[in-house]
Amino acid sequence: MGVGLSPFWIRFIDVVVVAVILLAFIFINVMFLTWMERKVAGHIQVRYGPMRTGPHGLLQPVADAIKLLCKEPMALPGVDGFIYFLSPMLMFVAAMMVFIVIPFNRGWVVSDLEYGLIFAFAVSGVSSFFVLAGGWCSNNKWSLLGGMRAIAQVLAYEVPLILAALGVALLSGSFNLVTIVEDQAGLWNLVRQPLGFLLFMVAGLAEINRAPFDMAEAEQELVAGYLTEYSGMRFAMYYLGEFSRLLANACLVTTLFLGGWQGPVLPPIIWFFIKIYAVIFFYMWIRWTYPRLRVDQLSTFSWKFLLPLSLINLGVTSFVLVL
Repeated sequence: MGVGLSPFWIRFIDVVVVAVILLAFIFINVMFLTWMERKVAGHIQVRYGPMRTGPHGLLQPVADAIKLLCKEPMALPGVDGFIYFLSPMLMFVAAMMVFIVIPFNRGWVVSDLEYGLIFAFAVSGVSSFFVLAGGWCSNNKWSLLGGMRAIAQVLAYEVPLILAALGVALLSGSFNLVTIVEDQAGLWNLVRQPLGFLLFMVAGLAEINRAPFDMAEAEQELVAGYLTEYSGMRFAMYYLGEFSRLLANACLVTTLFLGGWQGPVLPPIIWFFIKIYAVIFFYMWIRWTYPRLRVDQLSTFSWKFLLPLSLINLGVTSFVLVL
């Protein structure tokens, strides 16, 4: 007679399986996004982008991964070794945790938390802390400046980002992301909250450190900023974290404003991916079209323009609901 597994081991196996599936999903999408970024940039600049590695350069991400795996991880003698080693991994882990509450389809959510929206913003903000930690422990003034810029940027743009999302939470009456998607069955929040959508998109660009708000790297000023002293797999982990944040932000935009998995004819999961990749394409389009802002313009734009607009949007939404 066989001996059954205890509830602890059953739960442990479930967690491992979910983690492996989630990691595979993130890795595959991030590899595709690195190819997509180069192709979009190439076509916007009237060139082809990667073409030599595989058909239309589709294997270029694989070649890049092999190069980074084989590259020697070098570090200067003055770095804080423990934090220097830990920061890239923790940034990627924090970025990955956002996907725990993302509903990809009806019933396709790792953890259907009642306050999933708050959880997503919390772990998303934490990932920026490890950018500062990586810049500080590198013992390099450019890296430290990049890390400090990243924190200043998050402090400035996290407020209007959350306020824009609060308007959606007020309309649905819940912080649960599944409830928010189901509430858009008749009409997307893009129509009900057009100003909130624009505010969330702009603040989201700054939150994930995408151009024209990529002040933490700013190659022309800071020699890649917090990434200056990183190489090999440590650099790759930061790179994975950045693209994971891009993917997570697109998932949040789709969930909050574009009806999530809902759509006619096609399977729901197909609609979800169409929407997130449309958002990502828009972000890439913006990156390769507009120049980078100055640091003073970055802060001024948030505190003097986005924040008042987000407060107005939240106030008008509350007033309409009361009426």
